[in-house]
Amino acid sequence: MEMISIYPYILMIFVVIFYSGNILVGKGINELPPLTITFFRLLIAFIVLFPFGFRSAWTNRSIFFKHKKEFMKLGVTGILLFNTFIYVSLQYTSATNVSVLEALVPSVTAVLSFFLLKERLRTIQWAGIILSLLGALFVVMNGNILQFTVIDWNIGDVIMIGAILSWAIYSIMVKKHMHLFPPIGAIFAMTYLSSMILLPFVALEWLIVGIPSFETYQIAGLLYLGIFPSSIALLFYNRAVDLLSASRASVLMNFIPVITMFVAFT
Repeated sequence: MEMISIYPYILMIFVVIFYSGNILVGKGINELPPLTITFFRLLIAFIVLFPFGFRSAWTNRSIFFKHKKEFMKLGVTGILLFNTFIYVSLQYTSATNVSVLEALVPSVTAVLSFFLLKERLRTIQWAGIILSLLGALFVVMNGNILQFTVIDWNIGDVIMIGAILSWAIYSIMVKKHMHLFPPIGAIFAMTYLSSMILLPFVALEWLIVGIPSFETYQIAGLLYLGIFPSSIALLFYNRAVDLLSASRASVLMNFIPVITMFVAFT
């Protein structure tokens, strides 16, 4: 296999590892309020990306203003909503359930790609989508898949639907619009935009639950979230989608529950 065909898959392996860590670390520091976790994750990412992304974003600011609608949609879905839904979900459900549900992203992305990007799906791909859905339902319903209509749903599992849809929509828009923007400058600017949108909601959260005190392990967890899932993984994922299709790149997201459960039970 040529290096050009291997390269995006190597990127996706790191994406899967970093996003598995995102779930585990997010669960480990969930004594912090969810919006607080999201905000400080973004703030740390903003600081990390500043030396690399500010000049790119500023130099290309006319491009961001010209395509501001597309840029806003990318930032809100891929950075703000996706992360917020995950950390709120982790307040109520297990890291295993979150990782299994996140593995539905490829299926949802493939379906959206079929309708929005007119990507062709073969019969075996449709079969895989159905099996993925049934497998996720089997896990989150503790095997009671035949009692779908009467089961007492975990609110955390329901909230994860928002994360799945947010990332699937983001993946579609990356393929359609991300080529318009400089890669590092775009991630930097989206991080800034999302943190500014979130700031008043964090202030409201603190008014309701109080200003949290940060333990050393929580600070370490936030540093991981800001550096790896928020910065490196997002750059890798955007590049992989650019080289592949949104549906093909997202297929490797199926390995997130495998790595998450392996680490959680070791």
